[in-house]
Amino acid sequence: MRKNRKGRTRRFAAFLGFLVLAWAGGFVWFVANIPGEAGDTTTHTDAIVVLTGGSERLPVGLALLEEGLGDRLFVSGVYSGVDVATILDLNTQAPTTLACCIDLGHDADHTIGNARETAIWMAADNRASLRLVTANYHMPRSLNLFRRIMPDIEIIPHPVFPDTVRVDAWWRHPRTLVLLADEYTKYLVSLVWPPA
Repeated sequence: MRKNRKGRTRRFAAFLGFLVLAWAGGFVWFVANIPGEAGDTTTHTDAIVVLTGGSERLPVGLALLEEGLGDRLFVSGVYSGVDVATILDLNTQAPTTLACCIDLGHDADHTIGNARETAIWMAADNRASLRLVTANYHMPRSLNLFRRIMPDIEIIPHPVFPDTVRVDAWWRHPRTLVLLADEYTKYLVSLVWPPA
């Protein structure tokens, strides 16, 4: 009995060790593949989509709209009660003339919700392409979910780079390490859930 118990304990410990090593190896791969720059910065799309949650995202989205890289700007996950005028007031660099081309989504409170809310908005006017604006560390999961929920839509990633997230030296910054580890775990979950 004791030998059997010891054998099971060793096998379980070995399995746990394997899982930890696999997670750690995948995590290093994930961090190494976080975008370090915005790739395609010239292709025009039907829409520019900004996911709320970071201070740099909305100004970038507004600038892209002003440059004419998209016909309309959709901001997903906006707090209830916030309107276009409020957004333009908070982003004083953006001209008020952009107000005609901005739509807000108030229903999403997580990334899956962002993707579903955006899919409904895209379908309403038969839009076929979008430029996705979110933080660089959030881009892999966002892209995966958006592509699963909108498989027929062309999606161009446009990452932004928060100053507080030190991807280049993540091992030296505990807050960045925790943030990236959490994001990687969520990314793994996004590979299998929700169903497409």
